[in-house]
Amino acid sequence: MSKAFLIDTTRCTACRGCQLACKEWYELPANKTKQVGTHQNPPDLNANNYKLVRFSEHLDGETITWNFFPDQCRHCVEPPCQGAADTVEEGAIIKDEATGAVIFTDKMKQFSEEDLEYVRDSCPYDIPRWDAKTKRPGKCMMCIDRLQAGKLPACVQACPTGTMNFGDRDEMLALAEKRLAEVKKDHPNAMLADPDDVSVIYLLAEAPERYHTHVVAEAPTPTSRRQLFASLRPSLTSVSKS
Repeated sequence: MSKAFLIDTTRCTACRGCQLACKEWYELPANKTKQVGTHQNPPDLNANNYKLVRFSEHLDGETITWNFFPDQCRHCVEPPCQGAADTVEEGAIIKDEATGAVIFTDKMKQFSEEDLEYVRDSCPYDIPRWDAKTKRPGKCMMCIDRLQAGKLPACVQACPTGTMNFGDRDEMLALAEKRLAEVKKDHPNAMLADPDDVSVIYLLAEAPERYHTHVVAEAPTPTSRRQLFASLRPSLTSVSKS
């Protein structure tokens, strides 16, 4: 059975334990950053940060509200990035059957800058990043090596508040619906972000735009994207098969 995350943003305190645990597990190098007027650091996802806790501050009358959003790859049920990459070279992006993890393989190191941007543009959540020198893809891999060893993803293991949850997809969906009913008592606009299309399900207390621009997808459904990509760039497909 495929796996899924439930990220309950109502319990997130922005401790960034998940962000640091991810960085430590993958032994990712430090980023050179500077203060830009927010506690969010680094400013955006990059090839050295697969996970980023986003900070969004709102002034509601005389009340300041913080909305925290632990951003990462959604591991889509039907990954549009895989559909895009297949038009360049099949198998460059794979989906692990046992877990549902979407994995970028070393084949992507042979992609041109144009191809990489094409794959990036296919993501409705604005996730993939690239190392300009090595072309190493930067995104969550669902800690596939830890899962295969019977361990939880590093971010889930490190979370002290119950924000990060992980398990069988059916169990996470049931937990999400249970928590949503509880949260709606105080936050009537609470919602789940694209629960049918992704394996990283976010519980939001407020409207998506209060958290980040790309919280929910504003594009065709994943299935139609795959069909669309299959018909695109025939010349590249021909080259990849030659």
